[in-house]
Amino acid sequence: MPEPERRLWFHIRGRQLGVKFRRQHGVGSYIVDFYCPEKHLVIEVDGDSHYTDEARKYDIERTIYLNRKGLQVLRFTNEQVMNELDAVLNVILVEIS
Repeated sequence: MPEPERRLWFHIRGRQLGVKFRRQHGVGSYIVDFYCPEKHLVIEVDGDSHYTDEARKYDIERTIYLNRKGLQVLRFTNEQVMNELDAVLNVILVEIS
């Protein structure tokens, strides 16, 4: 698991935010970084590989698929998780409230 994902997982695992998250969870043919079944919430942590035009198109298609399955998708960059973790956690808390 990349360091940004590991760092976020440390703060969301074990119901620390009041809900259960699963990591590397399968949804259809996709594997999402973190999934909260109770809130129908997916959290993705995007590294540098997500910045190419092809990767952005793939991420858009993936998000549309997940939304059609009734899931809300939150995306954060590696830099956001590493440098603005409190803000990231606040966004997640607002979404699960």
